[in-house]
Amino acid sequence: MSRARRIVADPAGPDPDQLAPAAAALRAGALVAFPTETVYGLGANALDPDAVARIFHAKGRPADNPVIVHAPDAATAWRVTTGPTPLAERLAARFWPGPLTLVLDAAPEMPRAATAGLDSVAVRVPAHPVALALLRAAGVPVAAPSANRSGRPSPTTADHVLAELGDAIAIVVDGGPCAVGLESTVVDARGERPVILRDGAVTREAIAAVAEPLAGGTGAAPADLAASPGTRHRHYAPACRVLVAPPDGAVALARELATSAAPGSIGIVSRFPAPAGVREIGRFRDAADLAPRLFALLRSAEAAGVATLVVEGVPEDGIGRAVMDRLRRAGAG
Repeated sequence: MSRARRIVADPAGPDPDQLAPAAAALRAGALVAFPTETVYGLGANALDPDAVARIFHAKGRPADNPVIVHAPDAATAWRVTTGPTPLAERLAARFWPGPLTLVLDAAPEMPRAATAGLDSVAVRVPAHPVALALLRAAGVPVAAPSANRSGRPSPTTADHVLAELGDAIAIVVDGGPCAVGLESTVVDARGERPVILRDGAVTREAIAAVAEPLAGGTGAAPADLAASPGTRHRHYAPACRVLVAPPDGAVALARELATSAAPGSIGIVSRFPAPAGVREIGRFRDAADLAPRLFALLRSAEAAGVATLVVEGVPEDGIGRAVMDRLRRAGAG
């Protein structure tokens, strides 16, 4: 049974008094899960090494995987760095608050646990009203990776958090489902041009309108990727096998698998109806429709007990790059 306390907060107008227990828990070094526009984060005081260590223990997170530090505004975010570069200031002015994380040189006082022993730190200002209200009330920068066991699908509702980490955290702030549903874009902003380390809802096209990016993602060097959360370990995987099919190829693949599988053991997420003998987990119109529901659909497939989930791939442009990145990682290993 979950031991975490649930605090329900209204995204349309969060009540600071209602969030006061969660803010106090963060200042005291406890773990607090809270919503952002991307996914639910597992928060701890970023300046408290013991609190940060509790995040890694609760998640079973590898020690070489840095966490993102969340702040209520840019001025607060810069305090955990040695200062913003001109590039970081331009990107922050355009995309904060929002689903963009910037990698900068870390301030000397940043705990090594939060930076995975690196000299860099990942920071962002989230756009969710509840997250911003909580961060303001807490008065400390908050380290917050996704609120799930390491390697599992990220949580996009408070119920996902409680089911997975309810026995390991003090409070879950329930601010409803996450609107974006995929983790933030991560950009190394230490140089003159942005290096995209992880794709997300802030697309490469949008970043290029501010500053033409260098090759990123799979084109980035391993040493660069080390500065970004969620790029080098298996992530997002449900208990079932995930197969990513080419666009228009998911139905045929699922039908073929079903001919030699146990009834109900093959599931599908596609733009088209499921073929006979295949369990329909969900349908989507395009990448933008799939993105905010992707992790919930992976969890639904797991709950349905399917052994193999076939997911129709999407074109790799715009938000489609982030969707395909998450799907490939879900199916890896």
